[in-house]
Amino acid sequence: MREMNYQTSTQQTKQTKQFRGGEKKVMKKRLALLLSVAMAFSMFANVAFGADAAKTTQEKFDALKTQGVFNGYPDGSAGLEKEMTRAEFAKVLVKLFGLKEIHGTYSYKDKNYGAKNWAAPFIEAVTAEGLMQGKDLTKKIFDFNGKITIEEASKTLVSALKLEPVKDAQNNASAWAKGYFQAAVDAGLFSKDTNPKANATRSQLVEAAYAADELVKGPKVASYKVIDSKNVEFTMTDKEVVKVTLEKALEANKETEVKFQYKGKDVTAKVTYAITAAQKIESVTADNLKEVVVKFDGSVDKKSAEKKDNYEVKDAKIDSVKLLDKNTVYVLLEEDSTMKNQKEIELKVKGVQNEDKSKTFDEKVKFTPIDVKTPEAKEIVGLGTKAFKVVFSEPVKKSGVYTTSNYKVDGKTVSASVKYVYPNIAIVSTDLPVGEHKVSISNVEDFSGLKIAPVEKTFTIAEDTAAPEVVSAKAKDPMELEIEFNETIKSIDKIYHGNSSNTGVVDIKDNVVTVKFSKDKALYLGENTIHIEGVTDYSNNKANRETKVNPSLDSERPEVEKVELKNNDHQIVITFNKDVERTSAENRDNYVLKNKDGKTFKHAGLNNDGKPYLAPKYDDKKKTVTIDLIERLDAGDYNLEVNGVRDTAYVNNTMLPFTKKITADDKANDSRAWTTYDSSEDHLFIQFPKAVKTDGDGDATVKAKYTVFGKSLNDDYETPVLVQPDTVRIDAKRGTFLDESGNVKKELAGYTNAVVANLIKDVDGDWIKTNDSYQITIKGLTEANVKFAENATAENREELKVKMTGKLNNVDVSDFEVSTVDGVKKPYTYSMDGFTLTLKFEGDNKLPTDLYGAKLKAVNNRTQDTFGNPIQKITIDVNGKIQPEATAMKVVSVTGATYAAEVTLNSAVYGADVNKYLDLFTLKAGDVKYDITNIVAGKDASEKEASKVIKVEFKLPANVTELKDGTTFRLEYKNSGDIKVLQDRSNNAVKEFTQYGSYNK
Repeated sequence: MREMNYQTSTQQTKQTKQFRGGEKKVMKKRLALLLSVAMAFSMFANVAFGADAAKTTQEKFDALKTQGVFNGYPDGSAGLEKEMTRAEFAKVLVKLFGLKEIHGTYSYKDKNYGAKNWAAPFIEAVTAEGLMQGKDLTKKIFDFNGKITIEEASKTLVSALKLEPVKDAQNNASAWAKGYFQAAVDAGLFSKDTNPKANATRSQLVEAAYAADELVKGPKVASYKVIDSKNVEFTMTDKEVVKVTLEKALEANKETEVKFQYKGKDVTAKVTYAITAAQKIESVTADNLKEVVVKFDGSVDKKSAEKKDNYEVKDAKIDSVKLLDKNTVYVLLEEDSTMKNQKEIELKVKGVQNEDKSKTFDEKVKFTPIDVKTPEAKEIVGLGTKAFKVVFSEPVKKSGVYTTSNYKVDGKTVSASVKYVYPNIAIVSTDLPVGEHKVSISNVEDFSGLKIAPVEKTFTIAEDTAAPEVVSAKAKDPMELEIEFNETIKSIDKIYHGNSSNTGVVDIKDNVVTVKFSKDKALYLGENTIHIEGVTDYSNNKANRETKVNPSLDSERPEVEKVELKNNDHQIVITFNKDVERTSAENRDNYVLKNKDGKTFKHAGLNNDGKPYLAPKYDDKKKTVTIDLIERLDAGDYNLEVNGVRDTAYVNNTMLPFTKKITADDKANDSRAWTTYDSSEDHLFIQFPKAVKTDGDGDATVKAKYTVFGKSLNDDYETPVLVQPDTVRIDAKRGTFLDESGNVKKELAGYTNAVVANLIKDVDGDWIKTNDSYQITIKGLTEANVKFAENATAENREELKVKMTGKLNNVDVSDFEVSTVDGVKKPYTYSMDGFTLTLKFEGDNKLPTDLYGAKLKAVNNRTQDTFGNPIQKITIDVNGKIQPEATAMKVVSVTGATYAAEVTLNSAVYGADVNKYLDLFTLKAGDVKYDITNIVAGKDASEKEASKVIKVEFKLPANVTELKDGTTFRLEYKNSGDIKVLQDRSNNAVKEFTQYGSYNK
């Protein structure tokens, strides 16, 4: 009977069931996703089953009890060892899958089955859904008190989960149940070793129900792997790997909740980016004015962390850097550099790598040194019977350290000599007997002026009869050696390697001795024996010592750390990250400045190749190269190229090519001012080169910062207001500074400067300065309507630049045209950079090379400034700065034995003294060189003289009687100097050229 009642056809199993009890609404949350996930989970059932191995059956029961799926017994026990009735299991199914209980319907004829039977609503619900049937379908007997078997529960759960029975399954279940039982085992509901025909215990059904509940909820994260701070790979319980890219980077070593979707479901997992290598600077502190402690959030690379060139304390010089532990760096300033107490300062860290070298730090951190603690004698060490050493708790001034009266031993002032070892050591040389002594120190102060409290400290003097021993030796470079001894060193006679002439400069600091060798006496690449002669301690124990060392090579290339354009001083200052070789640093060929399009341009401080005329200057203390450009750069963007600079390492490292964009701002005296008025007020507008700040110390709206027409702003003037990002307006009652006609009043007309503004910052926080002055002076007023401020300039045929009296907003290029010797040229587009308008030309409208007499005209005034004022229609000259070029050549006969190479150029040229420089011209036909006898060119810039054709006359060699028809000549003109041998009427020298031409009779 049981076999028959639970057997179903394949067709029935595959039918899509519609659950009742609110029709489609019932089980929508619990079963809607089952079909999409069940098949996947059935493939990996053992994984899912095993995933909860850490959770006990009792814990699973408790979890299901909380959900209302299972109930315990009245005594509070779970009864896991007991078997479960069919009625009890029907209730589990209803609660587990969210079925709706059915009341008022009674499909079975069991005794005591009806309205009073507690199980009837549950039995009817599972019957309606086809999950359970009666044992006797003919008599309609459900057998609610009968026990549920494993294979019956398997068929019920597999059907509810929409799993496919396994075809041709081989197991011990009844024939009808084999496929269902195998599917349940594969889905992790039951163990494969379970007896399918046995009655199911509550324990087994708890395990099965919990596994089914997990399947309904969908796959979970089994494990994860953090690839980097923004990428995580999650391995799901179905063995699928999900790659998740995060919008916000994970913080190192901090648990973070990550949400993502998997197979249509939202998944939330907590991950920790567990790393030991530093990812950020955790803190920068200074509890005195000489030492800075940089703490990273993880470990850092020792070599890069201890390189002092990788740190920069603003307005201070660094003496040394030491890694205290894996993540803490100690920075000591030089003796003549001191921070200011309780005043914010900036530390720059660049080039320090974390331990696994996955990150290189390049950042600035602001911090405030706070020195409120008095210095202390942290340690007193006896150095035999002739000296003792005092180690102070912080760096102290040497003036107090040197004063012997500041030291009292056993209550008496000592007669001694004192050696100061920067930053915090005093070595006091005085004879003391063996035994315990007390010392008090007074009047020694730190660099904030706090003095030591004279507290007695006890120390011990012992006999010292042993000479110093070497503890270690290391050489980070063949030119620098560091030797550590086991005690404080008083003196050393000599240190050398190889032969005795290979000595270096010795510096002793306590027990550490540094030796710096010149390049010709540097350590060998390989093992070196270091000879130390006459190393002496403070008990005058003296000995010779030897040690061996293998020097490292500095293989780090120099890099440009910062490029600063000091345009008011017409200088470019380049800062390197390490010491560089002076010769390469001051080689002008290693620097090229180009415009934003990557082309060379004309400038007083640059040659035709964009290289500086003046040799750069290297400051080895600041590691900076300064290029003097002679004149300011025009406002705009430029590209600086640096290459070929070498460091000072024993084996020089050469930098990689470097390019940096630099921006030249409008100079402060490009500020302008103009006035307007209405019926009630006079208005003064002040436009700065850049957008200005309206808060803080650089606030441009502070009334007290302005002087107008020689007078400070009184109560007749309103507070300045920002009307454009770069413009303030100062209002005053009508007639304050303008007369009835709108002109400056007579009594103010004698002003020297129209406006003087002080201490104004741009929006980036930089002071707007005139040279080194924080004062912006506007001498005269301009008209409200913008116009050309000076002559236009063309350095190539595609662009013409002109400075305006103000900034333009809406530019209509049809307002402008250029009249030239080749006709009128009209721009097709433009760009605006500060006060500079660049008009661009193309095709047939390109500017000619010859711009002599050219004019730029504003023929219309549709173009407006930022206030909507139209430009003025005026005409100005064009300064042509385009070098003429040779375009063609032919050879003609002049007289019987004289010929001429006629060279055509793209501009009319002349050369008054061209025949003084015949050696700059070379004429050949094949390998035969011809003697040039004369050059025919105009004598001056007059229209009559200047010509687009020059004639280079030559004579035949003695062995050539006649020039053959078709002979091809090659004419070279080389002029790398500054002499203008040939030039156009705009004073531009003719470019060097090579031209080919034939002789035709």
